[in-house]
Amino acid sequence: MKKVLIYILISAILFSTMEVTLKIAGLSLDAFQLTFIRFFVGGIFLLPFAMVEIKKRGTRFSMGDIGYMTLLGFICICVGMIFFQLGVMGANASTAAVIFCTNPIFTMIFAHYVAEEKMTPTKAIAAAISIAGLIAIINPLNMSPGNTLQGMLFSLASAVTFGLYSAIGKRRIRKLGGLTQTSISFIIGAGILFLILLILDKPVVRGIQADNFAVVLYVSIAVTGLGYLYYFLAMELSNATMASLVFFVKPGIAPVIAVIVLHEVITLNVLIGILLIFIGSYMTMNRATLVSSMHRD
Repeated sequence: MKKVLIYILISAILFSTMEVTLKIAGLSLDAFQLTFIRFFVGGIFLLPFAMVEIKKRGTRFSMGDIGYMTLLGFICICVGMIFFQLGVMGANASTAAVIFCTNPIFTMIFAHYVAEEKMTPTKAIAAAISIAGLIAIINPLNMSPGNTLQGMLFSLASAVTFGLYSAIGKRRIRKLGGLTQTSISFIIGAGILFLILLILDKPVVRGIQADNFAVVLYVSIAVTGLGYLYYFLAMELSNATMASLVFFVKPGIAPVIAVIVLHEVITLNVLIGILLIFIGSYMTMNRATLVSSMHRD
């Protein structure tokens, strides 16, 4: 159990630094370019671990599996994470982080239709509470300094899209394995985004210099690579419900990092929104599943 909690904490801390580092890197790099770099490098970083998983499970890929992972890569990288980067640049890092952490709610909603996970009254109430938290944070009538409506809508679109990606990802994750599915879909998605960069005549590596190389490397390997590695290690030792605690912990850590590094101000409406999202997230947790997970090591 201790090992699972350590993995969850490491993943949560790494994911909590994501918005701050992406905001810093995004000052000198194009949103499409930065998204391509971090997911290509992150996918390659995860590939050796995926190869071990493939060998261990004896996985054999069909053309349907390749098409499935291509769809996942396109939805996550080319759509969701582009929205995410645009959201980070158009809103406070703390705001973007908390909004993105509502993605499990959207996963739950989409899973009702694509993964045969039925919506229960408790889940519906949890979704309503989390949406109320979103409204409190966005607060369109009196937005906090540093936030724009466009930026927050982009952040919300990324949470919705990542929820769709996660819901679809449930369909074959037992067959393919979490690390395998994630690594390959990241690499394929980055490959599609590379073609988009060429079509739109956007930079690929131009702009990476000594003053931003470290932060790009960090967000690619530490956040996108190690963050997902420890997330799936926690899932392997417990279950998906336990691993999703990462997104329960992140709203409490990410705003603090944003305050320390970027000197952002957390307003009362954001605190209320965070509290509501905490409550909604807690309600989506299967208490019996969590308890049983705590007895595994």
